[in-house]
Amino acid sequence: MSLTSILSADAIDSAIKDCQAPDSFCPKKFFQMCGLSKKSPQEVKKVFSILDNDASGFIEEEELKFFLQRFSPGARALTDTETRAFLCAADDDSDGRIGADEFQAMVLN
Repeated sequence: MSLTSILSADAIDSAIKDCQAPDSFCPKKFFQMCGLSKKSPQEVKKVFSILDNDASGFIEEEELKFFLQRFSPGARALTDTETRAFLCAADDDSDGRIGADEFQAMVLN
């Protein structure tokens, strides 16, 4: 399954273009722009499983760095600052990684 089976390619492109500059990525804004925040909890979990590159059930810091590239291969990597901020914003139980429920809560709230 690909992200474009859930989200429109145009919306993904717009969201990627909006955060091209280093340190301009805002997860909440990105989720709104690409249309993910309007999807059902089941669709958000499907997106999570696509983003969970190693299928561990969690998105770890190393996977977060390449978050934008999972949406669009030509996109930039997140900066260390953006990666840490994203992790802190979503990691409710402070285990250093984002679980499916944490990801869903961040996207849909």
